[in-house]
Amino acid sequence: MQSSMATNSKNHRETEKTTQKPSNANGEFPDEEDRCRIEEVALVVPETDDPSLPVMTFRAWFLGLTSCVILIFINTFFIYRTQPLTISAILMQIAVLPIGRFMASTLPKKEYGIFGWRFSLNPGPFNMKEHVIITIFANCGVSYGGGDAYSIGAITVMKAYYKQSLNFLCGLLIVLTTQIIGYGWAGMLRRYLVDPVEMWWPANLAQVSLFRALHEREPKSKGMTRMKFFLIAMTASFVYYAFPGYLFPILTFFSWVCWAWPHSITAQQIGSSYHGLGVGGFTLDWAGISAYHGSPLITPWSSIVNVGVGFIMFIYIIVPLCYWKFNTFDARKFPIFSNQLFTTTGHKYDTTKVLTPQYELNIPAYDSYGKLYLSPLFALSIGSGFARFTATLTHVALFHGRDIFRQSRSAMKNVKIDIHERLMQSYKQVPQWWYLILLIGSIALSLLMSFVWKDEVQLPWWGFLFAFVLAWVVTLPIGVIQATTNQQPGYDIIAQFIIGYILPGKPIANLLFKIYGRISTIHALSFLSDLKLGHYMKIPPRCMYTAQLVGTLVAGTVNLATAWWMLESIENICDVEALHPDSPWTCPKFRVTFDASVIWGLIGPRRLFGPGGLYRNLVWLFLIGAFLPVPIWVLSKIYPEKKWIPLINIPVISYGFAGMPPATPTNIASWLITGTIFNYFMFRYHKRWWQKYNYVLSAALDAGTAFMAVLLFFALQNNNKNLKWWGTELDHCPLATCPTAPGIKVEGCPVFT
Repeated sequence: MQSSMATNSKNHRETEKTTQKPSNANGEFPDEEDRCRIEEVALVVPETDDPSLPVMTFRAWFLGLTSCVILIFINTFFIYRTQPLTISAILMQIAVLPIGRFMASTLPKKEYGIFGWRFSLNPGPFNMKEHVIITIFANCGVSYGGGDAYSIGAITVMKAYYKQSLNFLCGLLIVLTTQIIGYGWAGMLRRYLVDPVEMWWPANLAQVSLFRALHEREPKSKGMTRMKFFLIAMTASFVYYAFPGYLFPILTFFSWVCWAWPHSITAQQIGSSYHGLGVGGFTLDWAGISAYHGSPLITPWSSIVNVGVGFIMFIYIIVPLCYWKFNTFDARKFPIFSNQLFTTTGHKYDTTKVLTPQYELNIPAYDSYGKLYLSPLFALSIGSGFARFTATLTHVALFHGRDIFRQSRSAMKNVKIDIHERLMQSYKQVPQWWYLILLIGSIALSLLMSFVWKDEVQLPWWGFLFAFVLAWVVTLPIGVIQATTNQQPGYDIIAQFIIGYILPGKPIANLLFKIYGRISTIHALSFLSDLKLGHYMKIPPRCMYTAQLVGTLVAGTVNLATAWWMLESIENICDVEALHPDSPWTCPKFRVTFDASVIWGLIGPRRLFGPGGLYRNLVWLFLIGAFLPVPIWVLSKIYPEKKWIPLINIPVISYGFAGMPPATPTNIASWLITGTIFNYFMFRYHKRWWQKYNYVLSAALDAGTAFMAVLLFFALQNNNKNLKWWGTELDHCPLATCPTAPGIKVEGCPVFT
């Protein structure tokens, strides 16, 4: 809460209707040149501000913390289920609006005084800036419990899969320090990834559009208002999701090729949307379209093209050649698309047979049991991660290195700024040492764990320091990619690859290194994205700092408490073999985390990718990835008039086949088609419609789908009221998971001779 709460409510009602025009330090209106050079931003983000609006009000604190706690509890609870459900912050963004307005109409307007500080519980109408701060709190609840829940994933693997006895305080430090270290990185890098005009963070434009639709009164025009459009689209999305979400789930993965050739393994491998290459398959489920690369409506067209090029090369050229033509890595012994681990006979790999009581690799048992194998698409996807990592560093160094170097020499004041940065200069900035204290403190606590809980974490103190250095090196280049393309090239594989070579046979150390070396970067980028949202919405930087820090501490504590309670109270949680067949607590997302710890930690990259390893040739992709951006950069210098050349982005092209599995080719193909329709055809031929409704539509589809998903879960699926008929099967391609190598015997599959 702040002193501006006491401003007369009448003034605030007026400022809610009209915002003041921006002006520079001399009180002059800005020139047209001050407008943002990014067209999408100029079309969507308001170029006005009202500094008198209260921000950290009682309403903002109450609704923000409540939203944060509710979201983190629900998301943590649902992440363990067979059908995990992630509730996005957009639900709270919509739900708190009527509550905030109700509080504004009922709370007393009386002023209170504490130690000379005067404030009011109701300083005026519920305004847009309060709404933004509440959403920032809610985003903390999503980043902890939603998505992949990385920190909790590691703790779950330690307790549920490896049956390790972990101290609660140690777990709390793991959860909180990974977030706060990321917060520290965000604070150190905000001048490079938030302030510059070119770092525009496309995903935020959907949020900005929704805020404006909910708060601004539009002048009467021929078309419908954004608010009316949002409500209609959200209602339609809500009603429609009952079909793919419950009544007719086959809409999520529609594989007509399998129906045409029901007895052909090859046809089903090619056409299966769930277990194959998805040729001809598609999804009519918004949740399936936006599941892995986010909403295609908010991704720039240039990024969509890059992802599409990589996707076509990988799925339609590289994988088929490796599988059918060259039988690369004994590919035909296994399904063409699977995230499972296999033995040389095509059966699932039993990791318990090669694990010691100290959670390390039993080398004699491994030599006796046999090598670990991957499905061909899984192996090639890992190789793409090698290329993506070095390509990201090279691309950013070549295309953005000069700007980063100039900014690092404190030359920001000499760089031309846009209207949004000029408006933000009227607010008190956050001193760098505020972030530095958090960063140093969280690093110190992390190092403490390596001494106090040495056996539990397996990672020595120098391993933690190495992870911090890695995160610091890669956060900036990956942030540049995400801030300009809405794609986040990951390096999970690289972090685990490196420590797997240094500390082989230690899966817990591998998990912890991944969290501190990679996941702290993910958190940092989430914080930076929110900082840019605050930048667009003209939220005072110190208010943003407070909301993000408090939200982080609250969300982290509730996150671990919920997970700990479930892990301690639900018998055999995550153990599919020991659970009742109808039990929902199978933890599919955390199984992937466990598999990664086996590949990179327990077995180790030396045995898989080192000399003599089956996948050793994939390591050459490190060098190839580092070289690929160079010719693009050279061409951009030779032909500077060709503006499309710098838009060729090798890291984003390689992102076209990232995340598969668990993402399927059908997910990505449908994402590409949808993005092309809206961000090429609509943007080019119906720009007025695109400007007014595109991002609002994206928010409405998210909201309607999420509301129906929650309703279906609590009303039907949570009570085991599931339909069983032809349309409820996701994929009618049973032969797509079959191997095709001679002599391999797998249940339900024909044997080739």
